Amino acid sequence: MTDCAEIAELPQPTDTLPDRDAWEQQMERVSEDSGYFHSVGDAHWAYFADEGTTLLVTFETIDAVLARPGQMPLADALARAHGWSVLTIIADGDTWFRDPAVYGFFDRQVDDAFFEDFDQVLFYGAGMAGYAACAFAVTAPGAQVLAVNPRATLEPAQSRWDRRDLAARRLDFTSRYGYAPDMLEGAGIAVVIHDPTIAAEAMHASLFRAPYITRLSARHMGDTLEPALIGSGILPALIDQAMAGTLSLHSFAVLWRARRHYSPYLRALLAKTENTGRTKLAIMICRSVTHRLRAPSFARRLAKLTGRMAGAEA
Repeated sequence: MTDCAEIAELPQPTDTLPDRDAWEQQMERVSEDSGYFHSVGDAHWAYFADEGTTLLVTFETIDAVLARPGQMPLADALARAHGWSVLTIIADGDTWFRDPAVYGFFDRQVDDAFFEDFDQVLFYGAGMAGYAACAFAVTAPGAQVLAVNPRATLEPAQSRWDRRDLAARRLDFTSRYGYAPDMLEGAGIAVVIHDPTIAAEAMHASLFRAPYITRLSARHMGDTLEPALIGSGILPALIDQAMAGTLSLHSFAVLWRARRHYSPYLRALLAKTENTGRTKLAIMICRSVTHRLRAPSFARRLAKLTGRMAGAEA
């Protein structure tokens, strides 16, 4: 399994803003021998590295790229380990990739039969990028799709129950490449990973219900699910299996067991348990963690919880 430290460290606060001009020049230098880097309209860029007959297509924001050591797209390291090609569309802000310039970019790839040059293609993204991965996969019939916490649409008439991302409702989700579940028609196997403990996530996931779509549950991580997949070290294996079309309920369950050693997941699980007043279950969680791991904070919490329980029963 590829070490996720090589892929992307979580963004860290910075006191200075990265130099975008320098970053653009860097991206142009990196891609000049075997690909390209150029703007797509006023709010997006396209980065392509031609390294092999397998293609990983991803979507990101420039803030995420600039916060990462090396300031390269996440897909670059994921693909480099296998000799894959990369196509990443980078957004300047929360555009949701709802931009005629982006539509035109993918139209040109279709007209040029770009995706036909590759034996295997995977579209990947999380959150806003997960929506885009589903929405634009229609341009590469037979491509695999892996989407983490994707939205089906933010068109108010169809998603008024989702009170997140309210500003994005001003965008047009009814025209081309609009309703993500419909755009998966013609895909190979599409896998949607979501947190069913969040009502809005569960409702969006329920809209992805075609026979060729597999829905997988990853509880208690919410919008931090992609960082959890990175931090727990399993994202490379997920990408590998999704590319091969072999990612399944069973194989995901095996990989997702890594969360049992991922402290942010364990802390989130404990917090949810305590917030619902389930003290006995919280004690069980603390005992499990301290039995398996060196976790001083869980040991301290266990002592407090057991003391509280003993006092209540006295």
